[in-house]
Amino acid sequence: MDDQTRTKLEAAAFRALVAHLQKRKDVQNIELMNLSGFCRNCMSKWYMAAAKQHDINMSYDDARKIIYGMPYDEWKSNYQHEASDEQKQIFQDTKALHSDISNHNK
Repeated sequence: MDDQTRTKLEAAAFRALVAHLQKRKDVQNIELMNLSGFCRNCMSKWYMAAAKQHDINMSYDDARKIIYGMPYDEWKSNYQHEASDEQKQIFQDTKALHSDISNHNK
């Protein structure tokens, strides 16, 4: 497979993942972090880092709006729930496995 085709497929897969997470507002970021080691905020940071690599100035808020499909404060007030004590403990216990970009594993 040539690089251009691979890039197109990767971009399509990424867009599908973002669309799926925008649809699944019931899935909390802490659940994503606890199970996979990354969440919507990590994806926003990856997006912002990619923009920087291409000399595109993008704020964290701009990147989060792309990933969340709305301003983060709106998503947080409408869809984010308080994490349970169990979720918070799992988060602490799995920090070493979290995405490097999250800065939780340091």
